[in-house]
Amino acid sequence: MAKYKITFKKSVAKDLRSIPFKDVARILERINTLADAPRMEGCVKLAAQEHYRVRQGLYRIVYEIRDEVLVVHVVKVGHRSSVYKSS
Repeated sequence: MAKYKITFKKSVAKDLRSIPFKDVARILERINTLADAPRMEGCVKLAAQEHYRVRQGLYRIVYEIRDEVLVVHVVKVGHRSSVYKSS
């Protein structure tokens, strides 16, 4: 199976700055696993959009999958209480 390329929306860097370093390391590890299997167990498709989400502790990683070009584009990372709210 081909490996997907991981890309990030520019605002993800800002999202990660507000998260403790220990948790950021775990989140980045989880994002790296998406390159092998973007629709892994625990992945949930969001109803309102063409996005998926995966949990990492108290945080959620929201991303979209572009199968035609083998890209996983990370859209947002945040605490579970605020990641789905549009700002």
